[in-house]
Amino acid sequence: MNTGGAIALVTGANRGLGRAFARGLLARGAHTVYAAARDPRTVTGPGLTPLALDITDPASVAAAAERCPDTTLLVNNAGILRGGPLLTADSLDGARDELETNLFGTLAMCRAFAPVLGKNGGGALVNVLSVLSWHTLPQIGSYGVSKAAAWSMTNAVREDLRAQGTLTVAVHAAFIDTDMSAHVDQTKISPADVVDQVLDAVEADREEVLADDVTRQARAMLSRGANHDH
Repeated sequence: MNTGGAIALVTGANRGLGRAFARGLLARGAHTVYAAARDPRTVTGPGLTPLALDITDPASVAAAAERCPDTTLLVNNAGILRGGPLLTADSLDGARDELETNLFGTLAMCRAFAPVLGKNGGGALVNVLSVLSWHTLPQIGSYGVSKAAAWSMTNAVREDLRAQGTLTVAVHAAFIDTDMSAHVDQTKISPADVVDQVLDAVEADREEVLADDVTRQARAMLSRGANHDH
């Protein structure tokens, strides 16, 4: 699909990658960008349409679908990182929070907007995932679990949406230069670079974005069954 003229909704659009998506879409000529955040007052930038949205609240998700019935491009960017290993974290509360947002919240948005996208000609749905969909970092093991589950969910949703002509794009990246990775001393890709790759993929009808070398290497390792030697 052509992102110029799109009616886009971006979750978590008040900072980081979500803000870059919102601004990048406007720069490419999107007709409308619904910039969603729990507190719409935190959405900044000219030309954006702030939208109150908590993807973990079914009523909030339903209200967003009702308010934005013209959406042709949904970018599920909102996500959280609580951190913590699977076996020795103080509790499973962080893991549950990550699954509630990164898996179930994203799925709730897919469910609510699938008929909207279908009614508007198909359009595209973008789920922001992670290299940790495939590669394990034990110190944040529960986050990886949530992203692996979201990857599987995205694959299933893609098959469901094929019949109505909706492109479903899975986005995987390692470290993006945002607040979430501010403490990480590793090479990082810029949010704007990720956005350009994703929007290029949408326009070319490509279903997967591997945003950096680390992610491309991790994806290639899947076929060799190698994850334990890193």
